Amino acid sequence: MKELNPLLHSQLRLAVMSILMNVEDADFVFLKEKTESTAGNLSVQLDKLSSAGYISVEKGLSGKRPRTTCRITSTGRQAFEEYVETLKTYLNI
Repeated sequence: MKELNPLLHSQLRLAVMSILMNVEDADFVFLKEKTESTAGNLSVQLDKLSSAGYISVEKGLSGKRPRTTCRITSTGRQAFEEYVETLKTYLNI
C-alpha cells in the first residue's frame, strides 16, 4: 500500500491545503480563523508548505498593514490529489 504523504498528513497543513484547493488565494488572517490555529504555528506550517513548493506565499501591504497571501501551486494541487487518492485506498473507496 502506498504511504500517505507525511508533509500533508499534519492536521494543520492538511487543513490549509484543503482550504486553498477551493479558493483562488487566501490571506493569513482568513487561514488563521478557518483553522483556529495560532499565528506562530500557522506561520511555521506555511513555511513548510512553501519550502516544499506546495504553496506560494506573497507578502505585501494592505494600506499600512502587512498582508500575507497564500495560493496553492500546481505541484501542491497534484500532491493533495495524490494524498486523497492514497487515502481512498486505505478506506477501500
